[in-house]
Amino acid sequence: MWSMKTNNIIGAILVAAWLIVGSNYIGNSLIPPVKIIQTNNQESSVPVESAKNKKVPEPVLPLPIRLASANPDKGKKIAKKCVACHSFDNGGKNKVGPNLYNIIGRNKGQSIGYNYSSALKKVGGTWDFSSMEGFLKKPKSYLPGTKMSFAGLKKPTDRAAIILYLRNLSENPVELPK
Repeated sequence: MWSMKTNNIIGAILVAAWLIVGSNYIGNSLIPPVKIIQTNNQESSVPVESAKNKKVPEPVLPLPIRLASANPDKGKKIAKKCVACHSFDNGGKNKVGPNLYNIIGRNKGQSIGYNYSSALKKVGGTWDFSSMEGFLKKPKSYLPGTKMSFAGLKKPTDRAAIILYLRNLSENPVELPK
């Protein structure tokens, strides 16, 4: 049979448990727990939250290495984003953007029947692998004043794949860099 004393004991246990759990939660919210990480015989304290959620940036390999391991079929899939503005066929029509057949090795800002932005006309040179890499990464940053409204490709492997695909769109593909 329950007595008033039993109810008081159970109530006290529940209140104590609630206080322990609540104070632990509030304490962790105010001051995150610290996890000791040991690297090269040196200890460093890193909050547990940031250690779990922190993404280690993937090292970016040099472009020639990425091109050597890139897959042009993957580049073709990525290039599907571009078909609204560009054509890829030999002799294909210009759309909002120029035809990209044989773009690697072509002079910048020079394609028959396409009116390039003044920024691209002024820059000069040819579309080589590194310039294409910079342009595909973030066109507006690489060439301020460009008409291209595409935000860019964040992943270096995606850029390498599409560059390799564009390189292969030629009767005489440019030799890969070493």
